[in-house]
Amino acid sequence: MARYPRLMPTEPRLFTASVARTEPVSPSFQRVTIAGPELGEFDWLGRDHWFRLFLPPAPDVPLRLPSVRGRSWYRSYLLIPSAERPHCSNYTVADYRRTSDGGELDIDVVLHWHDGELGGAVAKWAVGAAVGSPVGFLDQGVMFDPPQDAQAYYLASDETGLPGLRGILRDLDPDAVGAAFLEVPTADDAAEIEAPPGVEVRWLVRNGSHATPGQVALAALGEVAPRPDAYAFVVGESGLATGGRRALKKAGLPASRITFSGFWRA
Repeated sequence: MARYPRLMPTEPRLFTASVARTEPVSPSFQRVTIAGPELGEFDWLGRDHWFRLFLPPAPDVPLRLPSVRGRSWYRSYLLIPSAERPHCSNYTVADYRRTSDGGELDIDVVLHWHDGELGGAVAKWAVGAAVGSPVGFLDQGVMFDPPQDAQAYYLASDETGLPGLRGILRDLDPDAVGAAFLEVPTADDAAEIEAPPGVEVRWLVRNGSHATPGQVALAALGEVAPRPDAYAFVVGESGLATGGRRALKKAGLPASRITFSGFWRA
């Protein structure tokens, strides 16, 4: 893959906002809504529009953000002293609304539990975020980038890619055809989803299985016989992303018609 996605902005903007509310939406997801005047200027592109989320390293530490020049920000980030350096994670816009005093943006955070304990800095922040607490938001554009002649779509993800696939399915042309394989931990995570009638949406539920997340979706994707005019988008756990690309190439889909990204590694 290219170093930068083609649709990533060349001058990404760093926004500041604050927590407006937080609420559970299913057993495996907590939705945090952030808001602020600057978000009224956010150019939301829909689909899988993603961003880098910056959080204070601790509740009593002020939010200190890196400087952004063009697409460069990481060196400035590393120069922030470790005790003040914000936590940074990548997330997809679950929904966005302009308001009379700016904008609101929803973030759906996956809740990973280990022996009854919630794991992950962002998950812990999501369930306990105080209204008014600050966040930073660095726009990164979209990854979903089908060729102009694409006539069919094959999408696959585990729960970490669900917000992105939900947006992609919502924004596909009404006459689109294909299939989407959405793997989630529990049946209660499989909510109603908006999609073109010609795209089969298949929910794949692990139901407490100890199998590596993404492997159920990978098995389903391996049964696809892709059309030559198709485009595939496979994201989530690293094994799903790389294995899905490998399976689709073996089935005859050119690598140039596959976007894949490993969000995390089991």
